[in-house]
Amino acid sequence: MNTFLKTTTLTIAAAAVSVALASGAQAKEWRGWNIHPPEYPVSTGMEEFAKIINEKSGGDLEAKVYHGGVLGNQPDAIQQVRLGGLDWAVFNLGPLGEVAPEANVVSLPFIFKNVDAMHKVMDGPAGQQIADGLIEAGLQPLGWYDSGARSFYNTKHPINTPEDLKGLKFRVMSNDLYVQMVAALGGNATPMAYGEVYQSLKTGVIDGAENNYPSYDSSGHFEAAKFYSVTQHLILPECLCINKALYDSLSDDEKKIVQEAADASVTVQRAAWAERAEQSKQKVIDAGIEVNEIADKAAFQDAMQPVYDDFAKANPDLADLVKAIQDAQK
Repeated sequence: MNTFLKTTTLTIAAAAVSVALASGAQAKEWRGWNIHPPEYPVSTGMEEFAKIINEKSGGDLEAKVYHGGVLGNQPDAIQQVRLGGLDWAVFNLGPLGEVAPEANVVSLPFIFKNVDAMHKVMDGPAGQQIADGLIEAGLQPLGWYDSGARSFYNTKHPINTPEDLKGLKFRVMSNDLYVQMVAALGGNATPMAYGEVYQSLKTGVIDGAENNYPSYDSSGHFEAAKFYSVTQHLILPECLCINKALYDSLSDDEKKIVQEAADASVTVQRAAWAERAEQSKQKVIDAGIEVNEIADKAAFQDAMQPVYDDFAKANPDLADLVKAIQDAQK
């Protein structure tokens, strides 16, 4: 090779290495899906997660949160994180039951006694079993966020007994267990996208829905459905998840950073949730919403037996997990 060609070749090779190093030094942005507005407790936790990752990795890893469902609806986002089209997200375990049967167990009505009991279960062996099911579905759980206790609200009247649901149309998340739950109480369940609920309440397409205080407040649903009945039938954790293949591609040091960020974000989110739940409760009461507590939920709980029986028949391999969750709360 003559001197000119040799010099040119070396120059091109050096330039290629320089480009490769430059592109490698620039971290790919991890896009995080979030259905909630920026000021919501889940959003606060996710921003903490992203901030710590960005800081502790020295810029080698970069995470960003996209709030308000701008990256798509929840069912689509779940599939996108599983496939790697999106990198990470926080999902309610209700919809995740569609892709991992283990996640469906926490959707059994009244399976948790209270929020503290839910924390104990999810942070223990039963929570790990649920995590294992999600891992098989392509989602790597990093922590469990709060989403409070869900209760019924409607446009017609207070709900004090199961009979008060009779004939009413309630929006539920996309999960057969919720359809069965409402049917067992005498109501009519309508799976519907979250963004469609407000207008559907306003126009009478549905009579009610069910959710926690912060969502009832932030969605504006309290403006249309002025009766909130504290059934607390579901206490659903939310999963801070990352795409499994992306997680597996990380070094041990990077995984440590990610897990430390997740743990810190869980602490921040749970504290923010507890504070926001009280604020939202007071806000809707001050707005004139009629809130009724249900001292004895036995009639509602008894009505769920057929739901539990059908679940056991359809999922015999999950019987031990159901029992483990119940035993952990004794």
